[in-house]
Amino acid sequence: MAVAFGFATSIAPSTPSNPNLRPLAVSCPQLQTFYKPLNSRRASAFNQSLRVRCESVSQNLNTIDKEELKRSSALALAQLKASAIDRYTKEKSSIIVIGLNVHTAPVDVREKLAIQEAQWPQAIRELCALNHIEEAAVLSTCNRMEVYVVALSQHRGVKEVTEWMSKISGVSVSELCQHRFMLYNKDATRHLFEVASGLNSIVLGEGQILAQVKQVKKLGQGVDGFNKKIGGLFEHAIITGKRVRTETNISSGSVSVSSAAVELALMKLPESSYATTRVLVIGAGKMGKLVIKHLAAKGCKEMVVVNRTEEKVAVVREELKDIQIIYKPLSEMMACAAEADVIFTSTASDTPLFLKEHAQTLPVDTEMGRRLFIDISVPRNVGPCVSDLETAEVYNVDDLKDIVAANKEDRLRKAMEAQIIISEELQHFEAWKDSLEAVPTIKKLRAYLERIRASELDKCLSKTGDITDKQKKAIYDLSMGMMKKFLHGPMQHLRCDGRSDCQKPEEMLEIMHAVNRMFDLETEIILDTVRTKMERIKK
Repeated sequence: MAVAFGFATSIAPSTPSNPNLRPLAVSCPQLQTFYKPLNSRRASAFNQSLRVRCESVSQNLNTIDKEELKRSSALALAQLKASAIDRYTKEKSSIIVIGLNVHTAPVDVREKLAIQEAQWPQAIRELCALNHIEEAAVLSTCNRMEVYVVALSQHRGVKEVTEWMSKISGVSVSELCQHRFMLYNKDATRHLFEVASGLNSIVLGEGQILAQVKQVKKLGQGVDGFNKKIGGLFEHAIITGKRVRTETNISSGSVSVSSAAVELALMKLPESSYATTRVLVIGAGKMGKLVIKHLAAKGCKEMVVVNRTEEKVAVVREELKDIQIIYKPLSEMMACAAEADVIFTSTASDTPLFLKEHAQTLPVDTEMGRRLFIDISVPRNVGPCVSDLETAEVYNVDDLKDIVAANKEDRLRKAMEAQIIISEELQHFEAWKDSLEAVPTIKKLRAYLERIRASELDKCLSKTGDITDKQKKAIYDLSMGMMKKFLHGPMQHLRCDGRSDCQKPEEMLEIMHAVNRMFDLETEIILDTVRTKMERIKK
């Protein structure tokens, strides 16, 4: 009775999954602790018997555990084998943009991520070598570094691209996450269309970004990974950017003081041209440099620049090698002014450089009849009294700000018009992209029916005996005709070639999925995707 009591006590706390076996294996050592033998001989015999039973139970448990382990291992292996297909069937490939720009990240972070144009093709190859990236493109400028990808999985794709960005820049993933932005599918497409249209730039409607988007497409052509979807995305972005600029004229009208100064002077010139105009720029600081660049952009091929030192002028001259920029020291300012038709001033001088007594001594070109002073300095470099002279016409920064403000307001109105164009082009791109989804289905359906046709034709010919070649051809033509008839309906509904009676994208996708299910084509299509990805990784 003592033994029975001790045994029951020792197994009570145990809660095993198999109540018939597992308590014994756990309880045997405990039983020796709680059991108090009546005498040494009986205790020895009992312990021997109990030891044999415990060993027998342990062997049974080991056998059961091994069988359970084998079963669970086999299940895990099956799941692992299926996962390569599963992860692609559960998620549809997505267009994703991951990036940093002037609105989200400071320049000291952006400059670490900058990629030179010559390295864009290599960046595409590296991105497409990642497990879940099918296609890629990189847009890297002074204001942005954006990576566009077609990812087999959104979550895994974002993770891999972010880690790649961290690797090439030395910026930690956590810091990148603080500054990056991410957009998916339609939002990503709209973002690129807005970028190409100049709506995402610091200066609304600026034209340089469209040229940079074109360069992405140009450098990406022929690179493995810059394929149909990404190539089509950038092609549609370029079309959108062109439409926005042509139909809204959003780039017209200066929206910076320096560009407004150059355009205002151009309007005041007799022939509205800088081709034969004698131009003087006084000051080669930040604003002066911008004036020089805008003059060059407006067709001015020769100008004189007066500055305290030649260093800054030399830097601008190096950037604008096709423009003749003549440096003169500040001491020769009045002599240079006497020979100029238009004078731009942008120095940090606390006192005016030109007063009435200075300006009235300057000779005036007979054709012009007056001299233009465009003063963008604060404090002013040209005294207000100079405007009293009939031979001088003076414009200061306040005059230019009114022009800039009016132009900015006009551009905002045009940006609203641009959004309508972007929405139209977004719809066109989505329809085109959805039509691509049907291509694998069309190919697989045709191949599936062709296998059936060829098999049934062989069976038919094997049963007909000796027949002429003409009869064989008639049977062959019959089988081909039947297959084409069977294919006509599905093909017509799956194709969208810009016809007015084309199915809506959602209707077409519904038909595509129905065809895939009916003929079990989806697995083959997915396997092709996986196979292509594996082959690219091996390279």
